[in-house]
Amino acid sequence: MGDQLPKNIGRLQAAVKTVIQPIFNVLWDVDVYGAENLPLDGAAILCANHTSVMDSFFVPATLPRRITYVGKAEYLDDWKTRRLFPLLGMIPIDRAGGDAAKAALDKAAEILEAGEFFGIYPEGTRSRDGRLHKGHTGPARLALQTGAPIIPVGLKGIREIQPPDASFPKVFESAEVYFGRPIDVAHYRNGGDQRLQLRQMIDEVMFEIRQFTGQEYVNEYANKKPQKVEVGSGRPTEGVESSSHQANKDSPNAPGRSSVDVLRPVALTL
Repeated sequence: MGDQLPKNIGRLQAAVKTVIQPIFNVLWDVDVYGAENLPLDGAAILCANHTSVMDSFFVPATLPRRITYVGKAEYLDDWKTRRLFPLLGMIPIDRAGGDAAKAALDKAAEILEAGEFFGIYPEGTRSRDGRLHKGHTGPARLALQTGAPIIPVGLKGIREIQPPDASFPKVFESAEVYFGRPIDVAHYRNGGDQRLQLRQMIDEVMFEIRQFTGQEYVNEYANKKPQKVEVGSGRPTEGVESSSHQANKDSPNAPGRSSVDVLRPVALTL
């Protein structure tokens, strides 16, 4: 693809923002912090927490530049979305065959090499429980590959606008969008264990997001099923969550993780 994106990708994003922005501002009261941290030109990876389908609308609406996402090709099965989503800034990735993760990273690298913003949710999927989950290292790998800085993005209040099971968003609600200071990948190029570098980088991103949103941090992936054990035996079963997991989830006085816990490279899963 060279130094240019396909001509149809994101072509309507600016026009739609011009038309929709006044309506958007009437429907929701959105406070934006840290806009000065967004580069006026050049590539950057925007990593945001993800608790609502509306996240992908609020981030572009608060940016001064175009942003491109990689999304599931299944989103384009309908004839309407097949044309609309790419025009709004989505590049589809077919997950049916081959290495979908590699294909997504390769496509993202092309976006960044074109000097664009690339948006990604490091948790990998929406957090159904509203907590901030362990980040996948794909964005960090992408940053090391391209040299693009990572900008942590904290989204607060959007889950209340449209909760996970709601069909439509609530209007006249408030939300906050925080753009953190860019994380320079040069700090992590020290010739050490690359897996450790990737984990430390994405943990720094997640720590910054937590500082903005105040979410409880969970040191497990959002798409991981909860550990379940048979009561009294410790053996896996389908019916009962482990008592420690349930206690931590239900207790209002469960201790929160410190920044040291968040930043400690406790796992090297890529």
